[in-house]
Amino acid sequence: MLKGFKDFLLRGNVVDLAVAVVMGTAFVAIVTAFSDGIITPLLAVFGKHDAHGLGFQLVADKPATFVAVGPIITAALNFVIIAALLYFLIVVPANRAKARFTNPEDAALSDNELLHQIRDLLAERSAGGKHEI
Repeated sequence: MLKGFKDFLLRGNVVDLAVAVVMGTAFVAIVTAFSDGIITPLLAVFGKHDAHGLGFQLVADKPATFVAVGPIITAALNFVIIAALLYFLIVVPANRAKARFTNPEDAALSDNELLHQIRDLLAERSAGGKHEI
């Protein structure tokens, strides 16, 4: 049972997923700091003087009815920035490395073509004087 768990943990997918989560968390922290320090103050410029940032008041005398649009815009910009960073810093280099180190002939074969090759190799093996199992 422990051997199976060890094999599961050391499988490439689990390790890749763990690395992706850690890197994603780090990117979120960096982008959030950037947004809080730069984007949010810039959006606050477009708000009213009595309001906290970009938004609108539903009921004039009730501050609790202020609908803040700035945080929504900031969250959308955070998403776009994180997606762009992950794509250009992780996905593009990984695809280039994969293309560089893989054999293009192997990638071009379909499942049926691979099965045909296996069938032909087995036929050659059995015709080569070895007995069939």
